[in-house]
Amino acid sequence: MKISFVLTLMLCSVVGTLASECSLPPSLWCSSNDVADACKVTEHCRRTVWKTVRGPAPPVNFTLYYESLCPDCRNFITTQLFPAFTAVGSIFNLTLVPYGNAEEKKVGDKWVFQCQHGEEECAENLLDTCLLNIVNDINIAFPFINCMEEGPERSRAAFRECGKKFPSIPTSKIEACANSSQGNQWEHEMATKTDALNPQHQYVPWVTLNGVHNEKIQNEATTNLIKLLCDTYTGTKPSGCQQRQATYCARK
Repeated sequence: MKISFVLTLMLCSVVGTLASECSLPPSLWCSSNDVADACKVTEHCRRTVWKTVRGPAPPVNFTLYYESLCPDCRNFITTQLFPAFTAVGSIFNLTLVPYGNAEEKKVGDKWVFQCQHGEEECAENLLDTCLLNIVNDINIAFPFINCMEEGPERSRAAFRECGKKFPSIPTSKIEACANSSQGNQWEHEMATKTDALNPQHQYVPWVTLNGVHNEKIQNEATTNLIKLLCDTYTGTKPSGCQQRQATYCARK
C-alpha cells in the first residue's frame, strides 16, 4: 500500500514537471494527441486516461459569448464558427450566449438591459435568446442566427427575411417572446452565464473550449477554429478536419 502511494506521488511529480511549460490547465492535458504532445504527457495520457476510454469519443464543448451587433462577433460567426459548424459539427457541442458587454439592472419586476451598441442590440440579443430557447435545437437555430449575422445589417426586416429562408422557424412567436416577461427572464439567464465567467470576459467574441478560456484558445479559435476543434477531439477525425485574424469589441 505504501509503495503504491509513493509511486503515485512520484508519477504526479514527474507529470507536473514535464507539463510545467504547458499553458493549458491539467484538465486539458489529455484532451487530444496534439495537446498531450505539447504538454509532454503523452505516455501518461496513454497509460492513465486513453487506456480507460470506452465507446465513441466525447464531443468537444465550445461556447461563444457574443453580442448581436458587434462587428467582430459577426465576423467570427460568419467566417469561423458557422463554417466549422458546417464542416465538423458532429464533433462538438455548440452553446451560444447572446449578451456580451451588456449590463443589467432590476427595475420593478423586470430586468432592464443596456447594450454596447444601443437599444437595437438589446432587442436583437433578445431575439436570439428567444430563438435559442423556443427552437431548443442548435442545428436549427444557428443557421438562422448566421443568416441574421451575415446580412448588411441586423434588423427586424432582416429577421423576417431570414424567416422566409427558414420557414420552420416560428418568427412571430419569437418576436412576441422578445417583448415578453419570459424573454426578459431568459435574457437575464444569459447575463448570469456571462457574469459567471472565470476569468471574466474582457471583450467579445469570447470563447471557451471544454469550459476553459485562455489567450491560446482564443487566438486559435479566431484564426483557425476548425483546426482547434479537430486537434482537441480525441476520436476519429471527420473529413471536414482540414485547415482553414482576431479582432474584438473591447468591454467598457
